[in-house]
Amino acid sequence: MARILVINDTQELLEMFRLLLEEEGHEVVLSGMPILKVSEVEAIQPDLILLDIIFGDRKTGWQMLQMLKMQRSTARIPVVVCTAALREVQEQEGYLISQNVRVIYKPFDIDALLTLIDQALGSYEIKQPEKEE
Repeated sequence: MARILVINDTQELLEMFRLLLEEEGHEVVLSGMPILKVSEVEAIQPDLILLDIIFGDRKTGWQMLQMLKMQRSTARIPVVVCTAALREVQEQEGYLISQNVRVIYKPFDIDALLTLIDQALGSYEIKQPEKEE
């Protein structure tokens, strides 16, 4: 079971992600806004972050992603960007790939999302030492 932090500003999507991921056996932590403090992400200890990029007219998801990647304690947490911001994200695709960030565009196929999450978690588990329970 993985702990997945889901960050999206649409309450209905947060609920859908929670139900979907809990059904897959994951523990889910929801946030309606990006977390811009490393200490808060460290406290949650997510195994994966499902992140939207644009919140209202502000690109605070990008800020969170940059913060995560610049801190040693959070840089290796897999991130799946789930967004409708096709143009903005495609412009950054090279950077995202280099940072091992996966992208899925809204509207998305649920099976494609779950596959992406499984792939991201798989690559994370390989790189991480076993956690003490």
